[in-house]
Amino acid sequence: MPRLLHLAPLVLAALTSLPAQAEDAPRYNRISLHAEANREIAHDLMRVTLYAEAQHKDPGQLAGDITRSLNGALERARQVAGVKTSLGNRNSHPVYDDQGRRIVAWRERAELRLESADFAALSRLSADLLGELRIADMRFAIADATRKKSEDALLQDAVKAFGERAQLATRALGGSGYKLVSLNLSGSAMAPPPFARATMMKTMDREAGAPVQEIEAGSSQVSISADGVIEVQMP
Repeated sequence: MPRLLHLAPLVLAALTSLPAQAEDAPRYNRISLHAEANREIAHDLMRVTLYAEAQHKDPGQLAGDITRSLNGALERARQVAGVKTSLGNRNSHPVYDDQGRRIVAWRERAELRLESADFAALSRLSADLLGELRIADMRFAIADATRKKSEDALLQDAVKAFGERAQLATRALGGSGYKLVSLNLSGSAMAPPPFARATMMKTMDREAGAPVQEIEAGSSQVSISADGVIEVQMP
């Protein structure tokens, strides 16, 4: 029993000191911030989708005709340096009579996709292939290497912008400093729709006798967003 009485003053002294320690501890306010860095990046990659389409009563002959058209176009495209080729979608469907009861023919469509950083070469090739194929789509994009280089630079800008906003928020709250709790970086790109800002191929139809026009590839806005949380230390 005497031993317990001896410890009591020590416990009381410790409890008495807690309010003073709590007053000395720094107080934090946690807030969320958003910052962003962006820039316009010129498109340096061109993609063209061409297609062959035909109709025939014999599905076997139809498939053979389509295949020959595609193979001929592929062979010519592969002779152009710097042009990447690939086959796209291919499908066929029956064509019915007016009553919709009997199949009278088959219709098939197959795509050829071309890609190149040499806009002039790809535009000439696309125009040359219009004797056998038709254009389904043309669009411009940013090459992967170009995008990565731009995003690496923008990442540093976004982090810097976030830091500046954090300092501004700290001063606005009357804080003495802040610490970073979390930070999330994400990227995005806003591109124009196909054919927007592209003056090439207003009509590239050889039968109309229209020449290939000059290309305006346009650009996309690439951005890096920085979303994070800071804790502002109050004096």
